[in-house]
Amino acid sequence: MPIYKSINFAKFSSIRVGPVADVYMIDTHEYPDNAYLIGAANNLLVGPEHPPLMKLSKAFDYIKIIDNRLHIGAATPGGKVVSFCKKHNLANFEFVAHLPGTVGGMLQMNAGLKEYEIFNHLHKVHFKDGYKLLGEIEYGYRTTNINKVAFEGIFELEKGFDTSKIDMFQQMRANQPHDPSAGSFFKNPVGDHAGRLIEVVGLKGERIGDMAFSEKHANFMVNLGKGHFDDAIELMQLAQSRVYNEFGIWLQNEVAIIDRRFMGSNCPDIAP
Repeated sequence: MPIYKSINFAKFSSIRVGPVADVYMIDTHEYPDNAYLIGAANNLLVGPEHPPLMKLSKAFDYIKIIDNRLHIGAATPGGKVVSFCKKHNLANFEFVAHLPGTVGGMLQMNAGLKEYEIFNHLHKVHFKDGYKLLGEIEYGYRTTNINKVAFEGIFELEKGFDTSKIDMFQQMRANQPHDPSAGSFFKNPVGDHAGRLIEVVGLKGERIGDMAFSEKHANFMVNLGKGHFDDAIELMQLAQSRVYNEFGIWLQNEVAIIDRRFMGSNCPDIAP
């Protein structure tokens, strides 16, 4: 019998915006085809007209060393990965200490910090229909063509946990706000930075209701209290239109907007 969990996205999501929704919990390698995978909701903005939602259960929260490779369940939090690697003196995952969310979400968007990315040492990914090797997955800066549930990432194993990198990554994150947010809101255009463009068009610190572009970093949309989805969308569209009118550049979301009105053919229960 399907198991659903009631989740309040105003408390669960990192940006602290969204409705209360019943979310299907995935306990096996089977899941509904018409639902959107939410992960830990760290780079999501969930609206009132969301599609059916699903989430991996604790059954996929694990780390194992098998045949000299690191097997990490997609529901495993980044902090747990770093603790495991430090304990076992394993390299290449130090940057994960400063990435929110779970390994599944990191894989789906090739998360990282500058040149340090989750795909750098990936061997293969486990899906419902089997494994895909790194070379069989298309990926780039903060993007992949993964469009189904990833259950596990298998990574190359290398010794040598580097504590100094933890400090380096901490410095790289020093300019980010501490208010609730979904991380970088827009992808950086080629050869430029979304934060710079937002600041140049006068929107750094711009506020609509309790949603604002942070005074600390303009490409972070933050929740200053009881932010609403509609206010976030209005602010997003204001930045996109003003930057486009000024520079001819359309800012693409890095944050996923989970609402039928803004998902188009990406909405899982709407035929393309």
